[in-house]
Amino acid sequence: MPRYVMLLNWTDQGIRAVKDTVKRSAAARQTFEKAGARITDFYWTTGSHDLVLIAEAPSDEVISRVGLQLGMIGNVRSTTMRAYDEKEMEKIVKSL
Repeated sequence: MPRYVMLLNWTDQGIRAVKDTVKRSAAARQTFEKAGARITDFYWTTGSHDLVLIAEAPSDEVISRVGLQLGMIGNVRSTTMRAYDEKEMEKIVKSL
């Protein structure tokens, strides 16, 4: 299943309710699962992004829909990137 890296930043609403962040991560996992996707790793980070999550989804459309659903709640803004493992990248490079 394709993997994705999501870089998340809290909105004003999200930081005001930061004490609920662990509960919100559990809710996010449920949202992903309902869409047929899965969060494999979830990290709270320092630096330019507040959170980083690694997810698997069957398609770009599914991960996009889940990202939009999270954004609609209003606690985070996201940047999503498709991630390729070594085997996938080898296949891409061989096709050049």
